[in-house]
Amino acid sequence: MNLRDASPSTLRTMISNNELIQHTSGMAKGYVQANVVILPSQYAYDFLKFCFRNPKTCPLLDVSEKGSKSFPFYGPQADITTEVASYRVYEHGQLVDEPNRIDHLFNDDMVSFLIGCSFTFEHALIEAGIPVRHIEENHNVPMFVTNIPANQSGQFSGNITVSMRPMTMNQAIQATEITTHYADVHGTPIHIGSPEQIGINNITQPDYGEPVTIKEGEVPVFWGCGVTPQSVALEAKPELMITHAPGHMFITDVLDSQLRN
Repeated sequence: MNLRDASPSTLRTMISNNELIQHTSGMAKGYVQANVVILPSQYAYDFLKFCFRNPKTCPLLDVSEKGSKSFPFYGPQADITTEVASYRVYEHGQLVDEPNRIDHLFNDDMVSFLIGCSFTFEHALIEAGIPVRHIEENHNVPMFVTNIPANQSGQFSGNITVSMRPMTMNQAIQATEITTHYADVHGTPIHIGSPEQIGINNITQPDYGEPVTIKEGEVPVFWGCGVTPQSVALEAKPELMITHAPGHMFITDVLDSQLRN
């Protein structure tokens, strides 16, 4: 099956049946992909504020009702407990498990959040002839924790995470123009070139994902990344926080053309 042209419902069914356990970059062409955060309701308001205060890294797409496994707009028929290929479970800020489903952990007090993902605009970059190296090399996108502090909300604080795609400076300018239209999925780059200026000392060793080739004449281009809540979880230390594993996104039922502005 060509996963790039598969429908969201088909891919989510495959994921739920453990037939598809891999990063989702390049899948479901034309559909929005999302980062996932699931929290006990007592933390929901502070996390909601955290997203609004950090729209470049945590652009909020949708929020479930308390105890609901689906989403009003981005997945009315979805089951957030089984339709992400790999989850991460944090207890008091410590990563304790990476299961393929979390229905055994979910309860009526949980609130789920969908946060925009840069995988969504990658199809537009490819159609414009801009290389997306991790797709070319069949890798997960490289992600780095920076020295840029997020805006705090309650106990949620820490530094932001970015994703990186190498390209020429001319392509970076074109990519910036394209992603201007995708504010709901991180929008324009946060930084171009000079990774050490944002606290990245070794571009070949990402904190999440996999390294990619940076060719001669190319510069690293950094976008805000929805993995930011995972690094923030280490500081917030809620008794339970469930997220997607980096690169393993929730594939929504919404077309990315509906986000383009």
